[in-house]
Amino acid sequence: MIRPVHTIGAVTALCAAILSANWYFSDHDYPEARSYIVSEDPEGDVDAALARAAENDKRVLLVMGANWCHDSRALAGWLGTQRFSELIEDRYELVYVNVGKPQEGDGHNIDIARRFGVADLPGTPNVLVLTHKGELVNADTVTTWRNAASRSENEIFDELAKLAG
Repeated sequence: MIRPVHTIGAVTALCAAILSANWYFSDHDYPEARSYIVSEDPEGDVDAALARAAENDKRVLLVMGANWCHDSRALAGWLGTQRFSELIEDRYELVYVNVGKPQEGDGHNIDIARRFGVADLPGTPNVLVLTHKGELVNADTVTTWRNAASRSENEIFDELAKLAG
């Protein structure tokens, strides 16, 4: 007869081995944010970021994505690293906005994208770089970030550095 205490111990040891090996959670080479940071008042946060950008001579980095999306979590993970944090602190005001699943007709906060001239969000994430006056800098690349998880760290960094002006 297998004793319950031994079974629990064996299961616990197996789970610990899996977690320490980290193979289950990281089958990729990007730092994935565990929770995509979203705002409860996205319109207000965008306005506040624009005001701070005007005060500090920065641009706004408006990331429109979702927790369900691995590309959104990958981008948020990169943006949370020290290398990207330094760029963002020096050149941007960062705002995350939850857009749900716009490609399935369940989009949220799409009016924010439209406010800056982006009519449609075909997927996630979307990256809008704005001047402090609310002018869209990267109209040609807003919706091209849907492959953020497969982009290299340098590719993402270089593009954001270029867009920082």
